Amino acid sequence: MHIAGATVLLTGVTGGIGGSIAAEMSARGADLILTGRRREALEPLAERYGARTILADLADPDDVQRLAEEAAGTDILIANAALPSSGDVLDYTPAQIDRALAVNLRAPAMLARLLAPGMVADGRGHICFVGSLSGLAATRSSSMYTATKFGLRGFSLAFRQDLHGTGVGVSIVQPGFVRELGMFANTGSPTPGGVRTVAPERVVKGVIRAIERDVAEINVAPPELKFLTRIASQFPGFAERVQRLAGADQTVNAIVAAQESSR
Repeated sequence: MHIAGATVLLTGVTGGIGGSIAAEMSARGADLILTGRRREALEPLAERYGARTILADLADPDDVQRLAEEAAGTDILIANAALPSSGDVLDYTPAQIDRALAVNLRAPAMLARLLAPGMVADGRGHICFVGSLSGLAATRSSSMYTATKFGLRGFSLAFRQDLHGTGVGVSIVQPGFVRELGMFANTGSPTPGGVRTVAPERVVKGVIRAIERDVAEINVAPPELKFLTRIASQFPGFAERVQRLAGADQTVNAIVAAQESSR
């Protein structure tokens, strides 16, 4: 899929990696549509990139429907928005659980469902979900986040098969820990076990590669973290014991405390 001249709808532009994706898409000649909940955060980005903006709360089903209607004609959807959703489930209210599921899973799936028919009719297009390595392996105090990212990965890979032969591609890009930007970096906590991070530019390159080459899944992380994640996905009981022995509780608790207000 060629990015230059394509209409690109990007969610989650006002937080972390989204801004870097917007900058690269603009530099490559995309016609950007940026969406978020806060006008004051969107307007400077719209001016910087010559983009169109649509105010929408992805936790609101009506807003998601309206967003898809106003963004009709989108050639490329980059579903990047997500809530951190860390913390023990017993500490979540039912409303917070609903919000995590709505923003992290329902909204990207629904936007894909609503925008894909137009792409199929044109015989071209791409849907790129920005997930997480948490979609491959579970960790403590991440039940809601992990559930949504597992679900997003499954939806992406299956929806890709549904659209095979239509000219519309589907990809998922799954970063590990990202330095400088993003939900994890915003907590100010060290990575658990001193795991290495990747630069935001690596994630952006992954998104570009997924779209241009129609790659099903791209994991953006240091080699050792990719390896450990694959082991954890195959042997969850073993991974659970290793995580406990690693003694990362203090770091995890700091992350949960910093992200609590974002639920």
